[in-house]
Amino acid sequence: MRNPLSKTIVEIEPSGIRKFFDIVSEMEDAISLGVGEPDFDTPWKVRDEAIYSLERGRTFYTSNAGLKELKVEIANYLHRRFELDYDYRSEMLITIGGSEAIDIALRAMLDPGDEVLIPQPSYVSYLPCTVLAGGKPVIIDLKEENQFRLTPEELEAAITDKTKIVILPFPNNPTGAVMEKKDLEAIAEVIKRHDLFVLSDEIYAELTYLERHVSIVSIPGMKERTVLISGFSKSHAMTGWRLGYACAPAQIIEQMLKIHQYAIMCAPTTSQYAAVEAARNCDEDIAQMRDEYNARRRYLMHRFEEMHLQCFEPFGAFYMFPSIREFGMTSEEFATEFLNRKKVAVVPGTAFGACGEGFLRISYAYSLDNLKEALDRLEEFVAELREERQGA
Repeated sequence: MRNPLSKTIVEIEPSGIRKFFDIVSEMEDAISLGVGEPDFDTPWKVRDEAIYSLERGRTFYTSNAGLKELKVEIANYLHRRFELDYDYRSEMLITIGGSEAIDIALRAMLDPGDEVLIPQPSYVSYLPCTVLAGGKPVIIDLKEENQFRLTPEELEAAITDKTKIVILPFPNNPTGAVMEKKDLEAIAEVIKRHDLFVLSDEIYAELTYLERHVSIVSIPGMKERTVLISGFSKSHAMTGWRLGYACAPAQIIEQMLKIHQYAIMCAPTTSQYAAVEAARNCDEDIAQMRDEYNARRRYLMHRFEEMHLQCFEPFGAFYMFPSIREFGMTSEEFATEFLNRKKVAVVPGTAFGACGEGFLRISYAYSLDNLKEALDRLEEFVAELREERQGA
């Protein structure tokens, strides 16, 4: 019998994020700090709007690109929150979460052999989606001493005559790093000089704690060469609703829409009606959740300092990326031993790229009670490891 499987698919590694989550789900008294999902309920006004839409029988397909009223509200939201201006009629597409938008943007823009620059550590989907689109991933290793920001020097060094797209994963999963306006202006000059395009994943744009998020789209000359990816999962605690969007020049959206038409048809109708309310009336809910995340962020930084665990201070998303290099263990070994001995799941930094070796991703999208218990166990574990190393 012939092999039914695609060689390309077989060679792609499964996500390293889910491994520890699956183990901890069957472990009694275990705590997971591994999944990047808000612990807040979706705001009631959003759920209420979804219920109302079902009661009214709004269960049919929408247009392929999405509900007009939702696209209008997203355009209003982007202008109100980030001073970005998009034409909802031709420069916007509603997708199944931000993940679909990443996939179809790369498929719409890449020819075989085109190179995509992927700063790592970063979200697990960029590399496999590049491969599936026929592109060649080129990794840029981000450095802790640069607060895991992308520098113009690092970008310049990675560019070849085959480079087409630069992925900007900021605010960053897993490091929590952000790019400030001055950082974006510096790399924008490199991007324009080499006539490149940008896929800017801004799903965590509402979760910044140093200053308001700045999109590279706002830098002069960048809107026409950028696909902005975002959605409602992180900002509005709507992960299960699976609703995202892409904003880009009309010629790119037109081709993304073709793929979306044939593969998806349209995003879920009920989720789209709910998201109208989310985009229109949830600014205060976002602020409350962000304040709570910030309190947790500060708590974790304080605890890391107390246990003398090195961690740069992140100002975005809801992740910490502490270093565990002092213990002479790989990230995988540390995370496995921590889970087995203390029943706490964290994600090895290598799940987000080889340069994540020596780090862990710890999510603080959990209650302070859970975080306190997990950090107590981490403090015990770290102390035990130091004693064992001294006695060796």
